[in-house]
Amino acid sequence: MMKVSRWCGLLTGPLFIAAFFVLGAVRDNYNPMRHPVSALSLGPWGWTASLAFGVCGTLGLIFAAGLWRAGGMVAAILVGLWAIGLLGLGLFDTDPVSGFPPGQPVPPDTTFHSTLHNLFSILVLLGLTAACFVFAGERGWLWMGYSLASGLVFGVAFMVAGSGFAQAPNLVDIGGLWQRIAIVVGWTWLTVLAFLSKELSSA
Repeated sequence: MMKVSRWCGLLTGPLFIAAFFVLGAVRDNYNPMRHPVSALSLGPWGWTASLAFGVCGTLGLIFAAGLWRAGGMVAAILVGLWAIGLLGLGLFDTDPVSGFPPGQPVPPDTTFHSTLHNLFSILVLLGLTAACFVFAGERGWLWMGYSLASGLVFGVAFMVAGSGFAQAPNLVDIGGLWQRIAIVVGWTWLTVLAFLSKELSSA
């Protein structure tokens, strides 16, 4: 179980990043600079993005379970919240945003499923940002600096992206770019954490 959990931690970040870069590249009229990864769940092939959220969220939960069994209960809860957030994002679609999918109007009021989607995105933001800070003091100064910087960049970029998706005039055209900065930084930190968690390799 412990070895499996470590592998899940190693795989979830790269798999998520690869899936959404590929899906974003093959969808017509999708602009990764402008549109959120969640928008890929909309339209005829949206189930592929929802599946990616679900698979990566499940891998993240298994990783969190390994952290719990290794004794890092607080950190495990935070990583678990991040993973639950991913699962929720896969279950509940966002409303059309920033012109994607084309031809689908934005509802005058946020739909119920999009409201839930936004709530689960908060779990992703808070869970991963807090995990970076909680883990910061565990492995020396180099790791501390990397973890604090990762948590700060992830949190700030995530919120800037949200402002872009909310149609802030100076950010709407680059909301997707800021979200990808957040994802690459945050998910890479999780991968490094799994790599360094040697205790998860013991049965």
